[in-house]
Amino acid sequence: MGILIKLLLGSIAVIITSYLLPGVTVANFGSALIVAAVLALLNATLKPLLIILTIPVTVVTLGLFLLVINGAIILLADALVPGFLVDGFFWALLFSLIMALLMYIFEGLVKN
Repeated sequence: MGILIKLLLGSIAVIITSYLLPGVTVANFGSALIVAAVLALLNATLKPLLIILTIPVTVVTLGLFLLVINGAIILLADALVPGFLVDGFFWALLFSLIMALLMYIFEGLVKN
């Protein structure tokens, strides 16, 4: 799947998720597009480093600490992108779970 298509689908997923969760606010489609790009960049660069650094904690928690890493990345995107507001860690965690589910569905639809 092309990068532009994945970025557009990511921004649509950001908007849908913000409508579903009252603790997440996205100002407009432009902000959603920037959020999708920032999340892609953070997931490609920072997330692998955090996973390597937290391997012992991840093993002890049977992988549940990866949810904490996902929530932290969402909160970092909240701090970096104007027009994107997440009210707390709980909402960031739910945002990451719903966002992952929507992207899984979208990628399945695009491949077919």
